[in-house]
Amino acid sequence: MILYPAIDLKEGRCVRLLRGEMNAATVFNTDPAAQAQAFVTAGCRWLHIVDLDGAFAGKPMNRASVEAILAVVDKPVQLGGGIRDIATISAWLEKGITRVILGTAALTNPDLVREACRLYPNRVAVGIDARNGMVAVEGWAKASDITATELALRFEDAGVAAIIFTDIDRDGALAGVNVTATAALAQKLKTPVIASGGVASIDDVTALKAQESTGIAGAILGRALYDGRIDLNAALAIAD
Repeated sequence: MILYPAIDLKEGRCVRLLRGEMNAATVFNTDPAAQAQAFVTAGCRWLHIVDLDGAFAGKPMNRASVEAILAVVDKPVQLGGGIRDIATISAWLEKGITRVILGTAALTNPDLVREACRLYPNRVAVGIDARNGMVAVEGWAKASDITATELALRFEDAGVAAIIFTDIDRDGALAGVNVTATAALAQKLKTPVIASGGVASIDDVTALKAQESTGIAGAILGRALYDGRIDLNAALAIAD
């Protein structure tokens, strides 16, 4: 199981939100590149970056910070937020992003997901963010009438590298990851699932690892890393 430390970017700074609320942002580092270096030095094999401003604007807004991270790390990076057309996908992959994450576009423009997967095999993930089981889009600002499972199943034959499943109500709240919902989704899919939202302790990492056979291939670690609730070295040892 791969652990993905999260670097969420807002106005060029590394922040964490509470349940996706932009006005509930806590700044943890004003130098995202230095934060990325620290995670890599600690032994992380991947990084997870989200352009929060981009998710709301529908286009990249923290380009300079992402490029600064790419300039100093030699590990694969997955990036989401404001990626809603082939031109943006191509530009990021050419700059060195290993995998792009399509969230809002997966719901509003499924043909884009399929075309991107065709053009860039194994380099496109779908981010499915759910509140009470229903998909939310545009930086979680809008709710839809489709369930997370229904949306994920639409891309089973598209060649998606992974489904990143976030329980919004758990995100940033340190309430514990929704292992049950994540495992239930993973069991219904052939596509690997990455758990996100609410990972608050080593116990959460252990619980997700125990469900690896369901198809849970990774977990995104956020606030709990930044405030010291999770020791990264211990978490990596469990995941490995």
